[in-house]
Amino acid sequence: MSNIHQIHLQSKRQQSVLEAQRLEQACEWIARIDRELQTEEQQALQQWLAVSALNQQTLFEVAKLWDKMDALSRLSDLFPAVEPKISQPARPLSGLAMAASAAAVLLLGAFFYRGDLSQFSAEPASAVVAMEATYQTRVGENNTIELPDKSKLVLNTNSFVVVRYSAGARVIELQRGEINIDVAHDTARPLSVIAGGKIIQAVGTAFNVDLRQDHVELIVTDGKVLVGSNAGVDTPTPEALAKLLPQTSLAISKGERVDLDPRGQAPEQVQKIDAVEMAASLSWRSGNLIFRGENLQDALAEISRYTDIQFELADDAKLKQIHVAGMFKTGDVNGLLEIFRSNFNISHERLSRDKILLKYAG
Repeated sequence: MSNIHQIHLQSKRQQSVLEAQRLEQACEWIARIDRELQTEEQQALQQWLAVSALNQQTLFEVAKLWDKMDALSRLSDLFPAVEPKISQPARPLSGLAMAASAAAVLLLGAFFYRGDLSQFSAEPASAVVAMEATYQTRVGENNTIELPDKSKLVLNTNSFVVVRYSAGARVIELQRGEINIDVAHDTARPLSVIAGGKIIQAVGTAFNVDLRQDHVELIVTDGKVLVGSNAGVDTPTPEALAKLLPQTSLAISKGERVDLDPRGQAPEQVQKIDAVEMAASLSWRSGNLIFRGENLQDALAEISRYTDIQFELADDAKLKQIHVAGMFKTGDVNGLLEIFRSNFNISHERLSRDKILLKYAG
């Protein structure tokens, strides 16, 4: 079962119902063509193209926008012998094609993910909201999403984001959990992550944002990011974030981390981290957790993020003296309990289906 909720698409431009349906169908066909059509799908596409010349025209406009003309050329025998031909030069894009630019990329993604999409803006094309979508993962899941600009967004367990792209800005609002993002370079359109009252902004870099109850942990793995305050605005619009943060903002560079205080009360000290520590902090991306001597209670708190099982520690001072080092598979509770038993002399008692008591057996 996919961990991304289904995308719902609806144009707010003043199009007729038939035009909107044709656009959506064309985007769906491009998505299917991109992953190769089955024999029955080829027949269905040929029938759809034969219904109206406008169907073929819309399909070509969407394909041109997303560089899928080569894929259409391989299926040229399916197309009715009417204009426009596959080999003809690209003509100026219509308003319908401009709307398709957002629709196509979301439906291409929707074929492999499930997500929620809100409505397009009715503003002029230069200011139209190119994309708005929400993505989330359940406990124990992670998911990688390629965004329209080729940025790569990875969601950790139990995370929720809202993604908004416009002509001038790229905005990711982290409402819950943890994300890792590799930002496609675009100096004219900064990417801003909103998390816990902070704005984390970059034009082309890679970083990790972990939204906790009392702080936001930021780790930069490549390039440099700037951090500013949300200034009391819960959800800034992409337009409000179109301008770069001032260079006097807090700067965090590759190999550095900082705990950001949403209340603005605690000092925010940038710290250097070595490659080993960074690898441990980001090991969740490969489905693992690496501990380097954390006490048992802290290790269990991290492990619990990836499972619905609750761990309780028996009232034993010896348990508090145990420090955990090693690599664990996220969500593998049985494997974890076996490692605790064999390596740390910790036994367990199942109090209920979702609650386990840990005891020192030595």
